[in-house]
Order: sequence, then C-alpha cells, then structure tokens
Amino acid sequence: MENSHRFFRNIDCRYFPCHQVSDETSFNCLFCFCPLYLVEDCGGRFKMTTKGVKDCTDCKIPHRPEGYDYIIKKLKEANER
Repeated sequence: MENSHRFFRNIDCRYFPCHQVSDETSFNCLFCFCPLYLVEDCGGRFKMTTKGVKDCTDCKIPHRPEGYDYIIKKLKEANER
C-alpha cells in the first residue's frame, strides 16, 4: 500500500514493526499509539494486567490497512454514547 491519510508505513522507525506480523508490507504505522486505548469496548484483543492496566500487545487492529476505518467508526460510536 502507498502512504496516505489512511495508511503510513515507517520502515525507518527503530521499532518497526512493533508487533510480530506475517506481512510487513501491509503494516500500518499511522496509529502508533491506538486512539481506542481509553475506549472500554474497543473491540481489540487486549488483556487487563493485575494492576488494572490495558495491555494491547496482542492487538493488531491499528496496524492493519483497514484499521483507519475501524478506528474512526469506533470513535464515532464512543462519542455518541
């Protein structure tokens, strides 16, 4: 995919890729920090630590090419509540 307002791949980042994936060419860095972190029902694969902190290590939603559309939809839903 080409870099755009919906997708950005930063292969020069020292953390790239920050999650293990099978295809680095479709790894989206646009949401380096997920805007859904504070959304309780984000729909992602997260765990709560024993200290009550959301651990999103296993979630790849923000890093998928379609992640932009998903995140914008979830933010709109959260805003409507």
